[in-house]
Amino acid sequence: MATEASEIQPQSGGVGKGPQLLSTSKQLEVLVGPLLNYRRMGNVASGEPTWHGSVLIVSTPGQTSPELTLSPAGAVDPNEGNSIFTGPGGKTVAGEKLYEDPGKAFWRFVIDLPFQKFEARWKYTIKGLAYVDENKTEKPQVFAVPSIAQSMRILFHSCNGFSVGTDVDAWSGPALWNDVLRMHAQKPFHVMLGGGDQIYNDGVRVDGPLKPWTDIGNPHKRRDYPFDEKMRAECDDYYFNNYVRWYGQAPFSTANGQIPQVNIWDDHDIIDGFGSYTDHFMRCAVFRGIGGVAQKYYALFQHHVAPPKSTFTTDAPKTTDVGPEGTPADPVQLKNTFVMTDDVEDESYIMGNKPGPYVEERSRSIYSQLGARIAFVGIDARMERTRHQINYPDTYNLIFDRMNKEFAANKNLKHLILLLGVPIAYPRLQWLENIFSSPLIAPIKFLNKRFGFGGSLFNKFDGNVDLLDDLDDHYTAHQHKHERRELIERLQAFSKKHSARVTILGGDVHLAAIGRFYTKAKVGIPAEKDWRYMPNVISSAITNKPPPAAVANLLAKRNKIHHLNHDTDETLLEIFNRDPGIAGKTNGAANGATNGATNGTTNGDVKKKTSDANHATMPSRNYAIIAESSATPTPASAAPAPAASETPAPTQTADGAAPAETSSPPDPKANARKPIHVGENGAGTDHPAAGGLIATGLCGPYGLDVSLRVEISPSDREGHTDGYGFSIPALDVGGGYADQGSRW
Repeated sequence: MATEASEIQPQSGGVGKGPQLLSTSKQLEVLVGPLLNYRRMGNVASGEPTWHGSVLIVSTPGQTSPELTLSPAGAVDPNEGNSIFTGPGGKTVAGEKLYEDPGKAFWRFVIDLPFQKFEARWKYTIKGLAYVDENKTEKPQVFAVPSIAQSMRILFHSCNGFSVGTDVDAWSGPALWNDVLRMHAQKPFHVMLGGGDQIYNDGVRVDGPLKPWTDIGNPHKRRDYPFDEKMRAECDDYYFNNYVRWYGQAPFSTANGQIPQVNIWDDHDIIDGFGSYTDHFMRCAVFRGIGGVAQKYYALFQHHVAPPKSTFTTDAPKTTDVGPEGTPADPVQLKNTFVMTDDVEDESYIMGNKPGPYVEERSRSIYSQLGARIAFVGIDARMERTRHQINYPDTYNLIFDRMNKEFAANKNLKHLILLLGVPIAYPRLQWLENIFSSPLIAPIKFLNKRFGFGGSLFNKFDGNVDLLDDLDDHYTAHQHKHERRELIERLQAFSKKHSARVTILGGDVHLAAIGRFYTKAKVGIPAEKDWRYMPNVISSAITNKPPPAAVANLLAKRNKIHHLNHDTDETLLEIFNRDPGIAGKTNGAANGATNGATNGTTNGDVKKKTSDANHATMPSRNYAIIAESSATPTPASAAPAPAASETPAPTQTADGAAPAETSSPPDPKANARKPIHVGENGAGTDHPAAGGLIATGLCGPYGLDVSLRVEISPSDREGHTDGYGFSIPALDVGGGYADQGSRW
């Protein structure tokens, strides 16, 4: 029998009575975790900044007052072994209960610590932690924080899961996380940016509670199908158990506890194509229902914030009436359940002004500072997405207002890292969209509906070509081209105004590539002074299988030089000088990079991944490393060790900073698919940034090094990679170029 709303008595700081259980165990029984998140830098203007983050565990219900102890664990550099920590030597943090029901409880520990004058390790321990699954072992609970003068060393990944039907064993599971941990052990990452699809929940429609719904042949009946409390509860169990399975699986789980995460989401965190199907289908009850359930666990697992009090069901129509306090409480859903309601949104979040069209919650974009000179923005491009828009105009205004405010207040910021769920500088596929959307496809759709002809070509949701939702997801899709152009032009204006280099990260497409926007060569602006020069680091997937080589080769052939506007061109950089692992020569970096001859995988075990003509797209699993290309540019800093490369690093100046080597103005007759500035010269395996461990000294004191770490062989369960590198110059607007060719 349903509980009356009047019977719901709020607990302190929340709503719902909870399961009314009390654990009799002497240990803290943990289902999954700890998961470590980074939030932001605080108190920056004082010169004594603070690191803010959180740790999450999921326990059995009935636990009381879990505690975490945070303490310094020494300098990262053993040569700084006598370094003295400032601030508290250690402190105990009480757990905050975000959510509890009869099956589980989510506990968050909010932690903060002072940045030190040296790169430091910090240790956290959770009192009495014991895994319910005895096969799980305690994870390392130590993480690294840069010095007060350093920017963060960044790991970027996306597509961390497998599509339905993939032979997981054939792809060695999440093997590349082994490589991440090896690189982390040699030189620690300070943060890992998740670009979306941190988990794949698509199985909910194949072997989960949505299977009866997806098996309905009539699309009208499927649209009208109710999402009642029974289906909601079943989907809730499915999403939770899938998170526990995936986030509790080594080596991914090992990384979760020692590299702080910052995440945005994409469609597979909900279900494949969510937001990009036709509007009348996206508004059906089942899609709205699973959108709410997925957002609940995305908030808990990936952001460590309290979920909505309830989510959409057709049994409780008021759950669609979202007001300032969020989704109204449904007494049925809150039976034996507790949800924190006084959780104050962290200032790192840029919350949308109104709920999305298909999920009754507001978007959650992020602004954070990643150490001394790098700012980060992650745009929630899924919550507000429809087939014809990616974000509301006022959401863009909120994001740019925040960026302008932060950069105006902090003149030390040199770079903006912008994280998008999908690439934005990418080959056009409108011709393929036109084919899939044309009347020519109608007879095949009819045969599919009546006789199942071409079954794998069409999806079971709306009967359209299965790839169409993926194409509609892209910024380069024809319906998004105006929104895309406006976003890039606003970024150009921001970059010029603050003399800040913008670097864009994007995943989703299951291959590696480097796109770039830049001022047309005929204008004659060198990249170091070009506010339109914005690289798009495309890194995907760290776990999912890549597309066939034929697809990557086709994309490379479509790598035209496109014209965004009167002043801006775009194209992919030809960075892949050879396939990973295929060469006898050691990677140009002995910077820790490995090749087929040194990592247990011989060249004879490695198959060719691309055609000889394709140097722009790489269909192999990968992740990216981004770090400053010079040692800390202060008088006290030492010069970085020279990279073992055919391209020597520039000579250091007396104060330890690398002098900026300015590129010549681009040659209008040159091929822009090739390197167009000093940092791109020699891009690939012989570039000094390829190894991902040693600062190259390229591109001046504030440049960035980028290493794409590309899997050599999917049969290698240790996930060894080869590196492809290039460097990004900081921006110095001026020198007579400030107004040249400007539309702003």
